[in-house]
Amino acid sequence: MVAGPGTYDAATAVAEQAGRARTASWDLALATRARKDEALRAMAAALVAAEDAVLAANADDVAAAERGGTEPSVVDRLRLDPARLGAMAAGLRDVADLPDPVGEVVRGSTLANGLELRQVRVPLGVVAVVYEARPNVTADAAGICLKSGNAVLLRGSSSAARTNAAVVDALRAAVAGTGLPADVVQLVDSRSRDSVTALMRARGLVDVLVPRGGAGLIRSVVEGSTVPVIETGVGNCHVYVDASADLDQALAVVLNAKTQRTSVCNAAESLLVHADVADAFLPRVVEALQAAGVTVHGDPAFAAYDGVVPATDDDHAREYLSLDLSAAVVPDLEAAIGHVRRFSSGHSEAILTRDQGAARRFVAAVDSAVVLVNASTRFTDGAELGFGAEIGISTQKLHARGPMGLPEMTSTKYVVTGDGHVR
Repeated sequence: MVAGPGTYDAATAVAEQAGRARTASWDLALATRARKDEALRAMAAALVAAEDAVLAANADDVAAAERGGTEPSVVDRLRLDPARLGAMAAGLRDVADLPDPVGEVVRGSTLANGLELRQVRVPLGVVAVVYEARPNVTADAAGICLKSGNAVLLRGSSSAARTNAAVVDALRAAVAGTGLPADVVQLVDSRSRDSVTALMRARGLVDVLVPRGGAGLIRSVVEGSTVPVIETGVGNCHVYVDASADLDQALAVVLNAKTQRTSVCNAAESLLVHADVADAFLPRVVEALQAAGVTVHGDPAFAAYDGVVPATDDDHAREYLSLDLSAAVVPDLEAAIGHVRRFSSGHSEAILTRDQGAARRFVAAVDSAVVLVNASTRFTDGAELGFGAEIGISTQKLHARGPMGLPEMTSTKYVVTGDGHVR
């Protein structure tokens, strides 16, 4: 029975859920790979079987968001269709096919005194994920946490409450049907921000907190949490067209990076073009971007073209998540690197070049989680990189960086084996 809004005590409810998650995590930590993979495949099948219920719930959420004037980019992240739901199920099956990280020996040796030393991967324990709008995160996070031996507390946004509830109902039933405790996957109430605050304060009950969403959500969690946080940052992603770039290839990559899906963090938000190819490339790229519906916010070189909006520093620093793109011409590679260093959010940057020296310099000098050479920023994605799915894309440097797959959701412990050794 769900308590009414006036009776919901977030701190008590979250503590109770975290306690059940802790107990469930102990059973899950001992589960074999075969048992976990069986559960993952059952979860995928359950999502497919629950398609009508999930999509009906999602239609209600989308309609409510549109009535409330929610930004189109947020509605796009919220919306599910049969293809997107199928992709969620496929992601769970992909995770099942991946090696189990738990128990992997990271390093080992025999010490001079005969002690055998092994450092092995172990689950983090109880992971909380706080996220906005995207119901695919519900399945991705549940699958990755289960495979890596962690119980997960999922706190989605109120805008996706119906969808998330339908998805989690299906997942929990599937998990329980394989003999694992259903409480390895739990949905935290999203009616009040108090539940986020309770998760942030649940040190000792929750081992790690992962925020996924806009800059405001991430900043508030990072600054206010007493639970260790893995920060997933916003994506002001750059594409730099170098002097030696294949311009046909560059045009295709820029369009893909910007327009293939605009509402995600790995979409390109900033374009840089080397001055030596500006005369040849700018007319083509501006025309192509505008034909795709993109508004270009450009420096004086770009603003010379009809329809280009003059850019400010705020434009160059912005994550648009829309059909908008900042753009500038730079005199050389070093200026491009300097621009990225100034405005990047540390997510993903791409260089398009046929000069291997320029590529090596860019890769070495740009301090972002993912640097791509002659490839779209849209490849910064756990599934695209072969991780099955991802818990998020970390832009911090500890304890994980970049797309977080199974190994990133583990810690390690040392196992020391002797034969009556004393010191």
